[in-house]
Amino acid sequence: MNDQPGTESRNPRAAGLGTATTREILELMNDEDATVAAAVRRSLPEIARAVDAIVSGIADGGHVHYVGAGTSGRLGVLDASEAPPTFGVAAELFHGIIAGGDGALRSAVEGAEDSSDAGRADIEVALRSHDIVVGISASGRAPYVLGALDAARERSLATIGITCVAESPLARAAAVPIVVDVGPEVIAGSSRLKAGTATKLVLNMLSTAAMIRSGRTKGDLMIDVRATNEKLRARAIGIVRDELGVDESDARARLEACGWSVRRAIEPR
Repeated sequence: MNDQPGTESRNPRAAGLGTATTREILELMNDEDATVAAAVRRSLPEIARAVDAIVSGIADGGHVHYVGAGTSGRLGVLDASEAPPTFGVAAELFHGIIAGGDGALRSAVEGAEDSSDAGRADIEVALRSHDIVVGISASGRAPYVLGALDAARERSLATIGITCVAESPLARAAAVPIVVDVGPEVIAGSSRLKAGTATKLVLNMLSTAAMIRSGRTKGDLMIDVRATNEKLRARAIGIVRDELGVDESDARARLEACGWSVRRAIEPR
């Protein structure tokens, strides 16, 4: 009997991987990746609960803390870092915390995920009323993440867990557990693959849906985008041009007069 969690078990479809051609390896990976979106879809009810908790917390002045180790931590930091330029929110609204600190973003910090005390300490300095803590661990067993959730629960804060293993410690600890069962990886234990893809999809949903529900877009438009480079300035001009029915020159002039705020340029004064 195999008592390994889903993230560590072996995928029978990969049994012949050592003798497979390049094309066969790629086809297998692609076939396995194609199952991830369906696995995420099965978790939509829990993802919706998590989004509603985030929207409520933000409305009350709370922040969202993503906590993870390794790939999970890097994905949390990535999603948090994208929120300010995309939605025009303060840099601290979404906060990514990775075991081992910022150095772990580029290089593995061995054993960093094994300390629940470190997870507790890293989150406690950041917590305040109405915050939401999102623990991310493919296996659902990372002590660092569990320590952070323990600290949040002790303050009666909202807790969300993203994991790929049902009945894992993280799934049991989080008030809103999001369990995306993607099955075993092509390379046993390499949770940067399907598990990482699933985690990225869930994080996309959490931040994007929460920001839409919080009024940080106008329909499908980034009206709070920070136009800090040529690509984003071109996007801002396109939004104003299309929304107001003006030409590019007029759109640019309106944005320049508003300090490149798309919202101020298109909304009635």
